[in-house]
Amino acid sequence: MEINLLLDKASFAKKIILLITFFAITPLTLIVCLISLVAISSTESVTTITQAEILEYPKPGVQIFASLPSDLPSISAEVIAADARPEIIYNYLAANNSPLAQYSELIVSIADNYELDYRLITAIAQKESGLCRVIPEESYNCWGWGIHSQGTLKFSSFEEGIETVSQGLRKYYIDEGYETVEQIMKKYAHPSSTTWAEGVLNYMNQMQ
Repeated sequence: MEINLLLDKASFAKKIILLITFFAITPLTLIVCLISLVAISSTESVTTITQAEILEYPKPGVQIFASLPSDLPSISAEVIAADARPEIIYNYLAANNSPLAQYSELIVSIADNYELDYRLITAIAQKESGLCRVIPEESYNCWGWGIHSQGTLKFSSFEEGIETVSQGLRKYYIDEGYETVEQIMKKYAHPSSTTWAEGVLNYMNQMQ
């Protein structure tokens, strides 16, 4: 009898524990579920607002479609390599602190106009005046052009000097058969100069 009584008490205690556990866990479970639902709802709301803002304020140059149009425009482009020669001349002149640096595009343009190597007058200026660092005062003559015992030819600007020297190289040298730097040296440089052509060619090779 005592054993049965003890078993009944133990069974009753288990039931009490189960009931207490049930009533304790169930509210917690419901609270967790409610919090999860609220969090999911908030996330969807934020996403909707963000997309609406993007559609309302598109970035400049961007076209936004609610759905893809039936015929999207085709885009074709021809890639044209930029002329790097003015930059080559500019970098060379700037590295040598030459006042001609700002005229790099003009130098190349005029060289093309007279069908000259775009590096030629820059190399001559390096040989004759250290790229205009040592020239007669207010002469703008970086090329030793027209400088002789009777006087010095002066230009009104570097632009005029670039134009005049380029035109002269074409008219009085190349068109008369002085087509290489070595041949130009025979007429351009002092008769005693034997390294003029070598120096000019060396400077030209530095502009690659």
